[in-house]
Amino acid sequence: MINLLFQKKILQGIPNELPEVKPYDSSINHAPKRKDVLTVEEKKLALKNALRYFKPEYHSVLAPEFAKELKDFGRIYMYRFKPDYKIFARPINEFPCQTKQAAAIMHMYFNNLDPKVAQHPNELITYGGNGAVFQNWAQFLLTMQYLATMTDQQTLVINSGHPQGLFPSHPDAPRLVIANGMVIPNHSSLDDYEKFNSLGVSQYGQMTAGSAMYIGPQGIVHGTTITLLNAGRKIGGSSSSLSGKLYLSSGLGGMSGAQAKASVIAGAVGLIAEINPKVLVKRHSQGWLDEIHTDLEKLLKRLIEAKKNKEAVSLGYQGNIVDLWEFLADKDITIEVASDQTSLHNPYSGGYYPAGLTFDQANEMMTQDPEKFQEIIHQSLKRQVAAINKMTAKGTYFFDYGNAFLLQAGKAGADIFTKSGKFKYPSYVEDIMGPICFDYGFGPFRWVCTSAKSEDLALTDKLAEEVLKEMAKKAEPEIKQQIQDNLKWIIEAKKNNLVVGSQARILYSNCQGRIKIAKAFNEAIRRQKLSAPVVIGRDHHDVSGTDSPYRETANIYDGSMFTADMAIQNVIGDSFRGATWVSIHNGGGVGWGEVINGGFGLVLDGSKSADQKLESMINFDVNNGIARRSWAGNKGAQYAIEKAMSEDSRLIVTKANSAKPELINQALNKN
Repeated sequence: MINLLFQKKILQGIPNELPEVKPYDSSINHAPKRKDVLTVEEKKLALKNALRYFKPEYHSVLAPEFAKELKDFGRIYMYRFKPDYKIFARPINEFPCQTKQAAAIMHMYFNNLDPKVAQHPNELITYGGNGAVFQNWAQFLLTMQYLATMTDQQTLVINSGHPQGLFPSHPDAPRLVIANGMVIPNHSSLDDYEKFNSLGVSQYGQMTAGSAMYIGPQGIVHGTTITLLNAGRKIGGSSSSLSGKLYLSSGLGGMSGAQAKASVIAGAVGLIAEINPKVLVKRHSQGWLDEIHTDLEKLLKRLIEAKKNKEAVSLGYQGNIVDLWEFLADKDITIEVASDQTSLHNPYSGGYYPAGLTFDQANEMMTQDPEKFQEIIHQSLKRQVAAINKMTAKGTYFFDYGNAFLLQAGKAGADIFTKSGKFKYPSYVEDIMGPICFDYGFGPFRWVCTSAKSEDLALTDKLAEEVLKEMAKKAEPEIKQQIQDNLKWIIEAKKNNLVVGSQARILYSNCQGRIKIAKAFNEAIRRQKLSAPVVIGRDHHDVSGTDSPYRETANIYDGSMFTADMAIQNVIGDSFRGATWVSIHNGGGVGWGEVINGGFGLVLDGSKSADQKLESMINFDVNNGIARRSWAGNKGAQYAIEKAMSEDSRLIVTKANSAKPELINQALNKN
């Protein structure tokens, strides 16, 4: 039954009458108070900017209210305007719309802000501590109104959460174009971010938070599982398993919440530290974390038992990761594989909680005495690195998980560099994901059943399984393992209870696999085997969506790792090849000013047009990245792009010729 009151509220946008002030909900996770960085004149500007959304007759009521929010929280969230209806991935038919493409986008936005999914839902933050969907609730209400009333002759433009408006376009154009945090390069420091976000003029959209493509922690579970499986092979050979081996890391919040589940799927004993008790309880109640421990000695006993019995189990430690590292190092416990997933892209505003302070003490100090807080964080990182160095000397395989751990540890003055000035430890992209997956075009392909029906998701799982089984039969040795890993993943997906929020799934596939799976879905919609449209997309963390020298492009060694042409070309190319929406972001993963990343969403509705769009767009979306990696000299990418060109004569990529090192040395020595 369609809820007409809900539809009416969507259609009204910002209400004509002021809603009642809402009490502060202390039962859910809230974003920490942000730093007070604005001058008096800038605070006036922030209030002026916020009041632009409302009729002048309400300004006298809202101005002092927003001023208090700015003082108390460091941001203006407009809590009063948070809607009373429940926010979750409702079935697509419940949304009012003139075009189903817009309704599908609303379905995705609602999932990003579902309290079961979002890290700080009342502050419109999905994950990563500051990965925002919108800056305030007025932006949310206006965006939903625009989406509900737009036609397929219009495109909605959103700038850092602000809906600029509906502009005339055409049915084959994107329905939505998003930009997040795209500031002038010389104004892209963390201090600039704090200022612009406080003023309400820019935001940090992370990757899939600000692009309406988040599917809960399942999105990173798969990538983490693949990473851990290959880490096991790296330390023990191609057939090595993680059974009886320890994976140590930190963080159970948004993206990092995947680690406990992935550890179990990979067969390891996962030990994850998390300082926020609410987060541990949330993951435990969702079935993503098996056990919670607060006593280190009791935890040690349980850890030894689990390793001895070769249990696939996840143990959560409520406490600081530095304390845990030092404790295990002192006890000389063997740690086979380790990493870190604290939100170090945002180290001084709740992304990293240092040793020596409780959770509440840290939240207070980060705003009351930010300089001292920064100093304590630096000392904490030094201690953590010292413990890591001690254990890696005994055989632990440690890698940076793309959260800016190495970058921030280096800035803190930790012993993280070799004598030549390089990091002691690799990024997981350098060692694992880059050469094994990205170079061959394998990346995080995902889909969402907008019917919100589990039976539709089960059918898509089966269709994807059938495609992968056929591909596995004919796969060449270079890509056979990747296909087999993902086939196992999709077969076991339902058993692993991965859904949090929308009826969504993810797997790593190459260009050929993505196209075949998407076409199978579109055909099932056409034949009415699937009851509603399916959205396909990907994490921005992919073959070509992101330029990030400390993560996605860390294994590019031709000097271009700090350039961002690929991500820009990607979002432009996807936009005119059939994407329903596209996004481009500054920041994501390792932080504001360190990354440019982009993504897309494409609505499959069973039409022949959708078949054409998905094939054209996916071909470019994947091969654009492979071509760049091939030009950089990556052997796997050179293999993959040759194969792609042999399959489509229209694809003609400039190939790199390799010069012999001795010839280059001789040339330089002569001059």
